[in-house]
Amino acid sequence: MVEINKPTLVILAAGMGSRYGGLKQIDGFTPEGDTIMDFSIYDALQAGFGKFVFIIRKSFEEDFKKIFNEKLKGKAEVEYVFQEFDSVPKKYIDPNRTKPWGTGHALLMAKDVVNENFAIINADDFYGREAFMVMAKSLSEKNKDSYDFNMMAYLLKNTVSDHGHVARGECEVDGNGFLVDITERTHIEKVDGQLMWMDPNGKYFPIDGDTIVSMNFWGFTPKCFEFGGELFDAFLEVNKNNPKAEFFIPYVINEILRSDKASVEVLKSDAKWFGVTYLEDKEIVQAAIMKLKESGVYPKKIW
Repeated sequence: MVEINKPTLVILAAGMGSRYGGLKQIDGFTPEGDTIMDFSIYDALQAGFGKFVFIIRKSFEEDFKKIFNEKLKGKAEVEYVFQEFDSVPKKYIDPNRTKPWGTGHALLMAKDVVNENFAIINADDFYGREAFMVMAKSLSEKNKDSYDFNMMAYLLKNTVSDHGHVARGECEVDGNGFLVDITERTHIEKVDGQLMWMDPNGKYFPIDGDTIVSMNFWGFTPKCFEFGGELFDAFLEVNKNNPKAEFFIPYVINEILRSDKASVEVLKSDAKWFGVTYLEDKEIVQAAIMKLKESGVYPKKIW
């Protein structure tokens, strides 16, 4: 029986992987067929998470259940929720929209199955076990009726790809280690060896490699759904005719910070992040995972 006071891990896995060229969420990265999610789930179990919620497209359901139900049987509770482009009130359904409404929308899809403190992550990012340990400890100590949230911090220079641009949340942190503001940078890349971000007009600006960024590893109490629901309704009304508009988690976070009702503590660890945005990133990630297995951080067969 799973202990109900254990935190839950929500996994964002509804993306189509257009820049990668396929469903990188369930792509194998080892000779044993491990996905990147396998390592996040394995690390989360070691850290004390007791439930896993996969946010996916309905069309992924069979593949996901085939992979993860057996692996997690007897180890943790598992839920699947679906994020589709039409997972909104009928009046906001746009026939020109081809993808869901972003990570903030995905977060709200979990509200009916998450009643405990939880963390949320991307399916295609490798966050490192220490990061899960730090996050689990923090979540286990929080009152679930509080507005005390957190995020796991990473340095920008450790999270970029050599093969194209990436999106990152640029964070401003105060002297006490709490988040002040987060700016969604949808286009950051290396230009002649220099890290740059591009604005909507195509103009480039330099950005420091030691900038603290969010990799969508957030810690919440269930109170976050109160903020998100109201904000998303307002966002839909403004953007109902924009088929490319996306409701990102950082948008929700900034509104939370402006409310003065909640706080977001910035957590740090020495965990090494790596991930795949482009197919060319896969070889680097495979080598890093192989090294971790060879050094004994993970067993050859993790399940």
